[in-house]
Amino acid sequence: MTIRAQIIVRGIVQGVGFRPFVYSHASRRALNGRVLNNSAGVVIDLEGEASDIEHFVRDLEANPPPLSSIESIERVENLVPVEYSDFQILESKAEGQKLVPISVDVATCKDCLSEIFDESNRRYRYPFINCTNCGPRFTITERIPYDRENTTMRVFEMCDVCRREYENPSDRRFHAEPTACALCGPRLRLFDREGEELDGDPIVIAKRLLERGQILAIKGIGGFHLVCDALSKEAVGKLRSRKFREDKPFALMARSLSAIRPFCRISNHERALLESTSRPIVLLERTKGNAIPRSVSPGVNTLGFMLPYTPLHYLLLESSDKPLVMTSGNISDEPICFLDDDANQRLSGIADYFLTHDRPIHIRMDDSVVRSFDEREMVLRRARGYAPAPIRTSIRFERSILACGAELKNTFCLTRDHSAFLSHHIGDLENLETLRSFTEGIEHYRHLFDISPDVVAYDLHPEYLSTKFALALDDVEIKVPVQHHHAHIASCMADNRIEGEVIGVAFDGLGYGWDGKLWGGEFLVADFSQAERVAHLANIPLAGGAKAIREPWRLAAVYLNHVFGNSFVELDVPFTGELPLNRWATLNSMIAGGINSPETSSMGRLFDAVSGLLTLRSKVNYEGQAAIELENIADKVATDIYEFQVNGDEISAQGLIRRAVEDLLDKVPTAQISARFHCSVAHLIVNMAQKIREERQLNRVVLSGGVFQNMWLLEHAVQLLRASDFEVFTHSRVPSNDGGISLGQAVIANARLQSGGEI
Repeated sequence: MTIRAQIIVRGIVQGVGFRPFVYSHASRRALNGRVLNNSAGVVIDLEGEASDIEHFVRDLEANPPPLSSIESIERVENLVPVEYSDFQILESKAEGQKLVPISVDVATCKDCLSEIFDESNRRYRYPFINCTNCGPRFTITERIPYDRENTTMRVFEMCDVCRREYENPSDRRFHAEPTACALCGPRLRLFDREGEELDGDPIVIAKRLLERGQILAIKGIGGFHLVCDALSKEAVGKLRSRKFREDKPFALMARSLSAIRPFCRISNHERALLESTSRPIVLLERTKGNAIPRSVSPGVNTLGFMLPYTPLHYLLLESSDKPLVMTSGNISDEPICFLDDDANQRLSGIADYFLTHDRPIHIRMDDSVVRSFDEREMVLRRARGYAPAPIRTSIRFERSILACGAELKNTFCLTRDHSAFLSHHIGDLENLETLRSFTEGIEHYRHLFDISPDVVAYDLHPEYLSTKFALALDDVEIKVPVQHHHAHIASCMADNRIEGEVIGVAFDGLGYGWDGKLWGGEFLVADFSQAERVAHLANIPLAGGAKAIREPWRLAAVYLNHVFGNSFVELDVPFTGELPLNRWATLNSMIAGGINSPETSSMGRLFDAVSGLLTLRSKVNYEGQAAIELENIADKVATDIYEFQVNGDEISAQGLIRRAVEDLLDKVPTAQISARFHCSVAHLIVNMAQKIREERQLNRVVLSGGVFQNMWLLEHAVQLLRASDFEVFTHSRVPSNDGGISLGQAVIANARLQSGGEI
């Protein structure tokens, strides 16, 4: 008996070959009907035997297209038969509420890669080759449904051959919206910094220029990269000085795994991350004595490598095992350039040449950064290849919420049903260009996913630009302030799809507390709706305010003053020999008078203080530099620890500082002192967790905050906690740093509204 059923598939189901997949499966089972994209997802109208339709749906659930992600399948049966005579793919319809997640940008697939190096293929060496299974998606999408006319590719009219492929359901390029060829698609061009175009093959010339030590600005999927020969110390140095990026590591790109192995160790899991369709930058352990100059990643023992993810990258790296520096196209602390005119203006003082193309980028997108931890992916910067794929949560968002995130490593988040649309990495909201990227990004997500938030969540810090933006929104009545470290813990809980009360350990640089002080070394008992601060690192004055974050010697001096009084200046340790006594006297007076010396309980600042004490870093050039270098010198086999003192809800580091100074006086190597400090913090975590477990009968520990990007601390803490029979949760899909704050804000606001509690 023939029946008719309608099937609505929601999730990442557009731009991933879903309709031709449905077409082939329906044809194989002799089912007639129609399939189309609309604003809700993919709608399949089927007629046939009931058993065939049932098997069709089961196949769809069990074996969907590789790039798709099905969130739900809704079936409507017993419809009046239309008596379809065939199965057709129909044009998309923009109707109903827009619920369709857009596919992320996808690395070049094996089929396209084979074609680009096949001399007999009509797309031979075409740098914009793509198909249904790969290529740009989100960065070219202006609106949904995801059809060519709704992308920046609409300016390129397909030639007859491309049109036939595009309209053929059995072709790999059926409705591949960015599809094109050299006759009808985007064109690559090479210019010098004066705007003069160079004659000849742009790729051949670009490779020659890179070999000569020149710096190129290269337009990719989400913006411009600044590129140079990674093995040339001179080229790397020139890029650093022009970009005003003194020490922060550069990202690298190599042709293949075999081209990376001379420089880094690669585990099986790291190999899987490198080769994934997301193609993130993966932080890898650097091998000793390799040929990559230390200036590529000064002061750290890792290198951030990625494999090619566009046809242009493959052509640039063809037949060469030399890695390239492939860093964001910007001046330090500004967002990545993605518009041609803007790049010409902002990068002309850095790049010698511009390798660009005429396919417009609609929204800028940095490269994602990940590392492997505990055989899980640990996302540090969530951007290309990951955003805007929604974070599926165990909770349901009753209201549409906009969460505005924090100041540093900003992301925002919009919610609907069980999905949190966590934005791509925006950056530090410290200049007008980044603020514009933040506001334009929110507007684009709202438009793209048809979300009109009626709730806005924001950080307590009154001076954060994200907070000011939230409070200035006139069209949103419900505004929910969220404490920074509660948001950290809630973010990790949502990342791991857990609910209920947990022991939360939130260690970071700083965040505004309920008492108006700067927190950052926190032990919380928390769930989604509320958090109780049960213990914290004792406060110290942040001498000089934000300047103390940039000059760790100030923090070391403050801690030493707390332990030894002002007589610490007479200690026979290297630190006092380098201490600027006049400046310290001024700072000491400021502290005594309460002038520009806010109190902080930050664990991140304690790491800075120890780094300063060991004279590793008196001044930092990027956030977290002192702590990173402290981790990198640590003797990983040392097991001795220092002791923290716990007095009620306060945890004092004075004894730890005293012991570290004694070790310095005894000429103990700084590598051992660093190791003892790291072990001490790990033991503090487990000791406090045990104390809270005894008092509250809680056994789940959640670790969040930027300090837990320190891999040795994280590994040691997790190992100790598990040995004490705790259930431990760390970040994976969402950054542990402030890039995850917006998700935490969203789930907290949702819980408070559901419980009817105080907002």
